[in-house]
This record gives sequence, structure tokens and C-alpha cells, in this order.
Amino acid sequence: MEHELRKVSISLAANPKLSSWIKFAAEGKVLLSPGKVEIGQGIVTALAQIAADELDVDIARVQMVRASTSASPNEGVTSGSLSVQHSGRAIRFACAEIRQIFLDTAAERLGVAPEALAITDGIIAGPGNVSTSYWELAGDISLDRDATARAQPKSSAQRTLAGSSLQRLDIPDKVFGRPRFIHDFPLPGMLHGRILRAELSHATLIELNEERARKVEGLVAIVRDGNFVGVVCETESSAEAALSALRKGATWASGETLPDEEDIAEWLKHQPAQSAVIASKKAASPVAKTRTVKRQYHRPYIAHGSIAPSCAMAQWEEKRVRIWTHSQGVYLLRSDLSMVFKMPRENIIVEHVEGAGCYGHNAADDVALDAALLAKAVPGRPVRVQWSRTDEMSHAPFGAAMTVEVEADLDAGGEIVDWRHSIWGNGHTARPGRADQPALLAATELATPFPRAISVDPPAAIGGGSDRNSVPLYDFPAWHIEAHRLTTMPIRTSALRTLGAQANVFAVESFLDELAFERGEDPVAFRLRHLSDIRSKDVIQAAARRANWKPAAQDGIGYGIGFSRYKNTGAYCAAVAEVEVTEDIRVRKLTLAVDVGEAINPDGVVNQIEGGAIQATSWVLKERVRFDKTRITSNSWTEYPILRFSEVPDVDVEIISRPEVESVGAGEAAHGPVTAAIANAVFDALGVRLRDLPITRDRLIAAMELS
Repeated sequence: MEHELRKVSISLAANPKLSSWIKFAAEGKVLLSPGKVEIGQGIVTALAQIAADELDVDIARVQMVRASTSASPNEGVTSGSLSVQHSGRAIRFACAEIRQIFLDTAAERLGVAPEALAITDGIIAGPGNVSTSYWELAGDISLDRDATARAQPKSSAQRTLAGSSLQRLDIPDKVFGRPRFIHDFPLPGMLHGRILRAELSHATLIELNEERARKVEGLVAIVRDGNFVGVVCETESSAEAALSALRKGATWASGETLPDEEDIAEWLKHQPAQSAVIASKKAASPVAKTRTVKRQYHRPYIAHGSIAPSCAMAQWEEKRVRIWTHSQGVYLLRSDLSMVFKMPRENIIVEHVEGAGCYGHNAADDVALDAALLAKAVPGRPVRVQWSRTDEMSHAPFGAAMTVEVEADLDAGGEIVDWRHSIWGNGHTARPGRADQPALLAATELATPFPRAISVDPPAAIGGGSDRNSVPLYDFPAWHIEAHRLTTMPIRTSALRTLGAQANVFAVESFLDELAFERGEDPVAFRLRHLSDIRSKDVIQAAARRANWKPAAQDGIGYGIGFSRYKNTGAYCAAVAEVEVTEDIRVRKLTLAVDVGEAINPDGVVNQIEGGAIQATSWVLKERVRFDKTRITSNSWTEYPILRFSEVPDVDVEIISRPEVESVGAGEAAHGPVTAAIANAVFDALGVRLRDLPITRDRLIAAMELS
């Protein structure tokens, strides 16, 4: 049975109990409890649409239950643009089966054939005005049974809500300022905590004078365990005052030396690494090469840059602890907390509460452990810990810097006969719950510390990490792809949106433009000529058509295109960028086409593509973690600028609807294509090619002086 369920849904196979997904509340509500969490991507709305469709109920009846280790299905982590693909499919099949169970029971009770019954907003009715409902039958039907996946979900033509741009369920609270984010989540008797950490990288605390801090009014406790130090106070202001006083009494030994930021692209290529061949293909009929073209591309370390710093709450009662967190994986976090506190997992409850911004493995898990460590000193009372902006920009994991070399062998006619792609960088994940040691920051600071985790790459079967989107979708006759994952990690890295896909697509799509330019061939035509996959060609042609590719040349105005299929298995996306280069670089317009299969909520898909496109624009033009030999220096918005509202381009999105095709996620599809499109547009405008991100005014000037 598990094998059959896995063919239908990984999530349903891991959590087969129907009651873990759906419950019918007495007041006419449907309680839907997914294991995926809302992190701004609109998933609660899309999943509610799927459930309402399959159960034939009004969506207003569907109440979304926040993920919790005490009740929710264990769906691992919300990442990789997989929520609709995994959770949505599980909910679709679970609801289809529940619907059939209730129809069969209603038919028996009403004395009619199941096929003679219809369901309208939860009311099950048949001939002769006989009727019942989900809620009337719920007491007699146990859903504490495993799914069989034998009931077929509705066809796309039978669905009434999927494909509709319904209003997002989470937006009203956010618009009207009602508490929804963890930062605004009140608990009775709540105390406030702050953590003392050194600015120096991996520093050691050698002396701590607590005298000043103990004089702060409202101080409840000072907690120290090795290098981990924090304060617990009655108010936030007293916590800030106590932390400031404690910082003045702290003496730190210098930590590890960081690499030279200006030479990071080459530094990555000369560090100890674990090398692997990602893919290799031999030409069916080898053709002699006449020359080889080789280029190197680079992206820096990137911060998550969430608008609100990470926050968590914890409360101990005897030998049990409850955590409130905006972690993307409540079960995985629980696993690491269990190792740190050496206690059974069932004694730890981790509940999800939305946070204001999350693009991967930020500090949400770290601050959860911080809160638990402080709360242990004041049993019975909840402790809220919020990181500062400096904490967030200095100590949270970053997206890994990457150096990518791409080279192509060309024949006498300038056609590609072989393609090689090499990647250097740290791994892209050190999420909790993935190893036999915790991956949380405070765990490495304790008096008996756990070792610092070196980031690894997810396997290629689930999208890869450094190698994500490195294997070409184009019909090249031969290729060889290899990745070199660093086994040293002076700067902490983990999952950031798209993992390695942004850098790899930037490299592949920039290199293709360079080859097309050398041939004097239109970049769109060049791509289409090397593609046989119809969905790939459709998004490129749709984006080009919608953008009116390619207007007449104008001074300082450039146009560029980029394309990819996220993870080579997810959403197809093509982007056309229009840039203006005067005193600075401005992206005026981005035109995108996307194919996600069935778009459950088209407006939600557009929102995701727009958000990804704007974030990618910020990455391309501005974002870069700065550091010297001792510490991260980009620890404020001044030193780590992001795109301002006044700089946001016009974004126009076209969805290629394929309701007959299974849905895939949209959240990370736009980043790579937009990155490449902007870089290619800058070249089109100025004739200067920048291969290092971010593309800044100073770098453009330097490149123009060398050209």
C-alpha cells in the first residue's frame, strides 16, 4: 500500500492517516491541516482551494490549521517550490477518498445508490429530497484509517475553484494590522530575551563582567553556557539595556580569519573540496572542434535580508517544552532540539506561526533554540527572543558564493559540439534535522559544544544544490558537468532561495548570449534552435512576443532574455529585461512567461513570479555580503542595500495554462532567468559584459575602462 501511495504522493505515503489531514468540526467547518507552512507564498489559499474543490464545500468553510508537531502531518520542510506539488497532491487524493467514504455511507443511510447523490457545499442530497451532510455523518465515520488512493480526484474540467484567482486567506489580517506574525504574537506572562554574540567571526568569550547588567531594572536572569550568553527581562527595553550593559563587560578572543572578499571567486577554486560528476553525455556522432570558448561567472554570498529579524518563543513546563517559531520545518527543528536537550522528541512541541519574510534557511531555527535555552532558566513563563538587524545580517546563514566556469567546443561552422560546466562553492544546506548533529548556531556555542556543520548539497534526485540547473535543457550533442563542494566553511552558508540555480542559470544563459553574439544570431532564435521541448519553446516565444522582442536600438537602452526550467523538473520560465543605463543601471521592465502546469490560483502564481523577479533584480544590482578578515561588515541596510520601492521595475507576467498537467511550484522559477536577462540586457545596452554579480555602476565603469 505504501508503494501505491508513493506513486500518488510522497506526503500522503509518509502521513497516510486521513484524519491527520481533514476533520469536520461541529459548527459546519472543515479543518485542513497540512504539514507545509505559510511563508508569504500564499500556500494556505491554494491548498484550501484544492480541498474545497474535492470535497464540494464553499471555501469559506475551510479553516487552515497551523503546522504543529503535536497534530499535523510531517511533510518535512517547506522549500524547493514543492508545497502545491507535494502537499496539494496529498490533499487532493485524501479529500477525494474522504468524499467517497461519505458518499458511500450516505447512500447506505438514505437507501439510494452512491451515484444518485450529489454534494453541494457539504450537503449530500439525492432523489426525493433525501439529504444529509458531512457534519451529520462525521460522528459515525472514523477517518482514523489509512488512505488507499483508490478514489480518483476530479478532472480539471470538474473543478470549480482551481484555476480561479480567489482572494488570499492570509492577506486581510496583514492589511488591517491584526496579529498574525510571530513578532506580534502575545502570550500571557511573557518575558523578553536577548542574546549576546560577538561581531568577530567564531570568537571565544574569555571574560564576562555581569555587574552592570545585574543593575538593570527588570532583569530576571542572565544565562551563560560556554560562549552562549543571554538575558531574560520583564520588558523589551530592559532586555536591550541589559544586553548593552553585558556587551560592555564581555571580552572576546579573536576568531577565525575570513578570506579576501575581493578575491573570493578565485579563492573558492583553490579550497579543499569534494568533487563529483553531475552529468556526462557523449556525442552520438562526434564532430571535430576548431576552437574552444571559455568564460567564468561568479555570484557573491547573499543574505536573506528579511524585513523583520527572526523571532521565537519558548516555554518550559517540568520536562516538556513548547516552541513557537516561523521555521520552515517544525519536525526537523524538533529533531535538533531533541539532540541539544537530550530529551525525547515527544516532550517537545514545535508550533508554526508566520514570520514577516523568509527565503530559505534563515535564522528562524537558530532563534528558536536561543529562546528555549533562555526559557529553561525561568520555567513556567514564556520567553520571547527577537534578533537584532545586526544579528540577522552577521550570524544567520548566507546563500553560498559560487564560481562557475562554462566552456564550449565549436566546429568549423561555429556550432556547439561539446559543453562543459564546472562549479565551485560551499554546499547549499545545513538545515536542522538532516544529520546526527544539530545544525543550530547556539549548539556550537555551548560549554560542551556540538561541531559546526559544513553545508552539504541535496541529492540530484530532489533538485541538487550547487549543481541545481547546471545540466543544460538545450539539445547539445555532448556535455560534462562537475561540482566541487568546499569542505571548509569560514562563512556560514545554507539554503537561500533557488540554491545554486540562480548562479548556474546566470552562467548558462549569459554564455549562450555570448555565443549567439559571436555568430551574429538573434539570442531568442539561437535558443529556440537548440530546443526540442515544446514547453520550453512556448515560454520563450510567449515572453518574446509579449515584450515585443526586439525593439529598435536606442542609446543606453538594452534588452536581454533568460530561460530555465527550475530544477529541470519544475516550472518553466522565460524573462525579457529592458534596462536603461545612464548614470546608473535601472531595470525598467521585466516581461515573463511561466508554465506551472495547472495554476491553482493564477493570481498567486503571478504574485510569486513578480516577487521572485523583483528579488532577483535586487540580487543582480545591489546585494553582496561584505566582510573583512575578522567579521561580516554588511550588518545594516546601509552596508547591505536592497532594491528600493522607487527602483522596482514594471513586471508583466503571462501564465501558459495547462490545467491537464500536474501543478508545480512557482516561487523560485523567475530568479535565474531574470538574473541572466538583466545581465544580457546590460551587454546589449553598452557592449560590455559583466560576469561577476552584482552588476554595479563601479564595476561597469571599470569594465568599460578595460574594454
